[in-house]
Amino acid sequence: MDKGRVEAFSDGVIAVALTIMVLALKVPTGPDWHEVLEMAPVLSAYLLSFLYVAIYWVNHHHVFQLARRVSRRILWANLHLMFWLCLIPLVTAWAGNYPLTPAPMALYGVVMLMCAISFRQLVQALVKCEGPDSPLAHAVGRSRKKELSIALYLVAIVLSLWYAPLGAAIYIGVALLWLIPQQRSAPSTD
Repeated sequence: MDKGRVEAFSDGVIAVALTIMVLALKVPTGPDWHEVLEMAPVLSAYLLSFLYVAIYWVNHHHVFQLARRVSRRILWANLHLMFWLCLIPLVTAWAGNYPLTPAPMALYGVVMLMCAISFRQLVQALVKCEGPDSPLAHAVGRSRKKELSIALYLVAIVLSLWYAPLGAAIYIGVALLWLIPQQRSAPSTD
């Protein structure tokens, strides 16, 4: 199957999710800076979620650039990822409106966890389709970031239920972790 349709569909879904997030932002009710400061929790939640969606979009783009074809399994794995990405505007709005409270912070983490798991499944499906010696398989390698992120999300969800600011700090940390480029060794030419 042609991968172009999957990429176009995914770009559209991601664009809609980002649009929904920005449309959920309210215009300050007055002309003073304190009005903007009152919006800080909502703007912070938006910024973090925008960063997460951007990270997924960039990584999605990279893996599909290396893929030559898609299978039925890849289509469903991609839809699974899109489902969870579409929930980011909902949990962003809830966490922004009720900053640093247990239930919204924990649910935010559940959605981030499921995004990470579904992206991992998508990459596994792509590698299976391309083969273990493919450029894609070499590019994604055995990243510890993926496993570390999933573990940190689980910890953050539990901590959010106890003390939500700790969960929020971990979510920020995971996003920052993904902004650090990963050093990969070149594939062996033996």
